[in-house]
Amino acid sequence: MNLKIQILLIIILSFSISAISYSQEPWSLQKCVDYALENNIQIKQSKLNTEYNENLLNQSKSNRLPNLNASIGHGISFGQALDPTTYEFTQDQTVNSVNPGINSTITVFNGFQLKNTIERNRFNLLSSIQDHEKLKNDISLNIAAQYLQILFNEELLNVAKEQLEVTSAQVNRSSILVNAGSVAKGDLLQIQAQEAADELTVISAENNLQLSYLTLSQLLELDSSEDFKIVIPEIKSISEEQLLETVEQIFPEALEILPQIKGADNKLKSAEKSLDIAKGSQMPRISISGSYGSGYSDSRQRIILPGPTYEDYPFLDQLSDYRSFSIYTTLSIPIFNNFSAKNGIKNARINVENYTLEVENQKNILYKEIQQAYADALAALKQYRASEKALVSMEEAFKYTREKYEVGLLNAVDFNIAQSQLVLTRSELLRAKYDYIFKTSILHFYKGEPLSISSNN
Repeated sequence: MNLKIQILLIIILSFSISAISYSQEPWSLQKCVDYALENNIQIKQSKLNTEYNENLLNQSKSNRLPNLNASIGHGISFGQALDPTTYEFTQDQTVNSVNPGINSTITVFNGFQLKNTIERNRFNLLSSIQDHEKLKNDISLNIAAQYLQILFNEELLNVAKEQLEVTSAQVNRSSILVNAGSVAKGDLLQIQAQEAADELTVISAENNLQLSYLTLSQLLELDSSEDFKIVIPEIKSISEEQLLETVEQIFPEALEILPQIKGADNKLKSAEKSLDIAKGSQMPRISISGSYGSGYSDSRQRIILPGPTYEDYPFLDQLSDYRSFSIYTTLSIPIFNNFSAKNGIKNARINVENYTLEVENQKNILYKEIQQAYADALAALKQYRASEKALVSMEEAFKYTREKYEVGLLNAVDFNIAQSQLVLTRSELLRAKYDYIFKTSILHFYKGEPLSISSNN
């Protein structure tokens, strides 16, 4: 193998190793959010809608400019034709004519419809931008929720494995005691049954973890969830300081920054401009038009004086000699239009009222969301503190229960019950912790802070 091939293979292998290590690199929450915002199909579609509205705005601005159109017509007359030179009819003659021209029209006044259309399209663009931001926020929150679900399932799996280890150790010890005749075989069978149940719990926890990874990978539009892992942040405890601000303190801040409120306001302003446009349809219109043209006919001849005598009339000379320019002003006054203007104004007013209500509706929805998130976080905090205390007591009680079981003072049924209660308490503690973290993250997100998962958001 020559040196060039060896170098090429080394380069390819280096890239392959780099790609594999990159694919196995754990994803942080921020990386997940950034990737989704860049690759999510809905976000791409929303961005295209924004670009579309931007083009509409640019076009409405351009509509203030005069148009300019050029034309050229070619005609052929057969048989009897009017000679454009002598103005006499000719017989059995084919006449070719060419008529080039150029014209332009500009709207001087149309009830301020051009101006109001520009303003309406500007508000539509701002609204589409806010809708785009709202979609990004919704997807970011969904990703954060699923990210936390993975963390929750990871810890549940660890709890299940720890309990399986405890049960397996008791099975081994019980086997020794049964062989020694210190414990009845029925107790061994009971603890073995518990071991089998714990194994199923581990399998179920593993499946739930894999499903949560699959859900997150689908949210990210990844081709596969294989080798996809997330960063496991260190969350030692949670703090009440995350709930220092009340709903009444958070809500005004959210009104100022959240896109759904800004988007609703812009939709209302757009509807108000649409009403102005509808009113403008009842006003007179003034436009100015101008045109420039000429003509050529192959039957036309040039007159030579005195005489008169005639000679051929060249194409360019005809275009120069027969050029003409005209300019005219048009005033259009609407008198009756089948009540379309009147009904258009009524419908525009209805839209204004509808979007006024929608602004209030969006504010009410936001207030309820903040209320719910705050109440859920407060309830989760109380549940967490209660579960913390319960877990300390439960672990101490289980330690005492295990010691009694190991010396034969407790049967396997009571031991299994105590162990199940311990697992349930741990699960409730984990659920309350992650529920609290997520709800407080939402509250901070409503204030404009970036999403994060930690014990001190």
